[in-house]
Amino acid sequence: MNSSSTHPNGQGSYIDRPAIHVQENSSSVYSDNAKYNTVPWSIGLFGCCSDINICCLSCWCPCILFGRIVDIVDKGNTSSTASGAIYTVIASLLGCGCLYSYRYRAKMREQFHLKESPCGDCCVHFCCENCALAQEYRELEHRGFDMSLGWEGNMEKQSHGVQMTLAPPAFEGGMSR
Repeated sequence: MNSSSTHPNGQGSYIDRPAIHVQENSSSVYSDNAKYNTVPWSIGLFGCCSDINICCLSCWCPCILFGRIVDIVDKGNTSSTASGAIYTVIASLLGCGCLYSYRYRAKMREQFHLKESPCGDCCVHFCCENCALAQEYRELEHRGFDMSLGWEGNMEKQSHGVQMTLAPPAFEGGMSR
């Protein structure tokens, strides 16, 4: 059952329907309606303190958190070491690592259809850089990624998991008491 509602610009109405994925020149494009079918983050921006390890890492070594996020979001195309180093240089020289990091929040939101909240990506990273990194990291964990393994490690783990589920279960001995 489709529901009809007023278009966000106040003109006319549109019917809610799932985003349509189209391949054009090997880059993915989503219909305009995709931005209206977003899901909330699994943890709020200020929920970073609910995992003290991630909270401390985001405060004292945000380059590590950021590098791991980039590795997953870029699907292994950018190494965590390289992105963490670039982040460190920008943060050290300009005092504003958010100039680099907010772009990956936007990319992550697009990949997982997450709401842009509580405000724009650049603003979130500029005002609450450490909380934003912790939120992004925790979101990826919530989606099943083992952040310490990186993209390649997660893909390898996933492929081994599939092979293991296809193998028959091990059966030791007969019935015994």
